Amino acid sequence: MIRISPTLALDESELSFRFIRSPGPGGQNVNKVASGVLLRFNVLQSPSLPEELRTRFLKLYGSKLTLDGEIIIKATTYRTQESNKRDALERLRTLLQHAAIRPKKRKKTKPSFTAMQRRLSKKKLHGKTKALRGRKAVRED
Repeated sequence: MIRISPTLALDESELSFRFIRSPGPGGQNVNKVASGVLLRFNVLQSPSLPEELRTRFLKLYGSKLTLDGEIIIKATTYRTQESNKRDALERLRTLLQHAAIRPKKRKKTKPSFTAMQRRLSKKKLHGKTKALRGRKAVRED
């Protein structure tokens, strides 16, 4: 089990790992050892995710999903498979934790009477200033 939050955990059977050749540093092993990791997780068909979390995840990261509803995380930063696997899992955990945060509901407010009066008086003053700028006084002698 992979713990995401105190109330949410993913079963490891829902994750799919594929090891690839990493384009990063590696010395002589760079063309022989598959140290990079591709982590695949199907968000749409996961039984571990609550529906509320799934919809928030789709709203936040829907553009990063494949047509089948899978998110693919590629980790090639480190030189070892184990480190890259840990990195991919941590990135998935971060995405799920971010989606698990419920957004605060917005409370409607209205400006106070004094604030409205202040705004209107500033508008009137600004209008007077602009009115003085545009007209030239015509003198008839």
